[in-house]
Amino acid sequence: MSASAMPAALTDERRRRLGRRAQLLAGASVAYNVVEAIVAIGAGTVAGSAALVGFGLDSTVEVSSGLVILWQFRHPMPESRERRALRLIALSFFALAAYVTVDSFRTLLRSGEPETSIVGIVLAAASLAIMPALSWAQRRTGRALASGSVVADSKQTLLCSYLSAVLLGGLLLNAAFGWHWADPLAALVIAAVAVREGIEAWKGDDCCG
Repeated sequence: MSASAMPAALTDERRRRLGRRAQLLAGASVAYNVVEAIVAIGAGTVAGSAALVGFGLDSTVEVSSGLVILWQFRHPMPESRERRALRLIALSFFALAAYVTVDSFRTLLRSGEPETSIVGIVLAAASLAIMPALSWAQRRTGRALASGSVVADSKQTLLCSYLSAVLLGGLLLNAAFGWHWADPLAALVIAAVAVREGIEAWKGDDCCG
């Protein structure tokens, strides 16, 4: 099924309802990630944690993905913007991968160890609890709409969940054992996943399988 194809059983009214749901979920993602970015960057600056600051900057990339969905579904025929939306989300995947890679190496090579950040630990735990549920709702909506862009946005949200887990593990390991190198190593794996998802989104191959 192509990214712009709609299931035969999908009525116009249900399509509109699903479109409104997609916008609400994207809006919730944008709002949460704005708050997440502010808190993470502030806490990371205070603690001297490059990983925490990087997590906050990653949240701005997540915001861009949500804004793409809001832009797409503002159109009376959002499926006409499907291809451009997928390309824009693919670019956000690539931006995420590039930043995480650079920040990971910078964190590994920097001198000194960051201080323990209780605020960062709480934020990472909250994101780890919230983001998987949001990603599931986005993916379910995207599949119902046969919208590859909404499904791709759900994968962005899921990657945010993975980064939350990496950040939480890194902050806890640093607090307990001083292992400040743990989270950037794991983040490099996530960067590789982001590149793969970006390629799939760019090709439009990841709609609803």
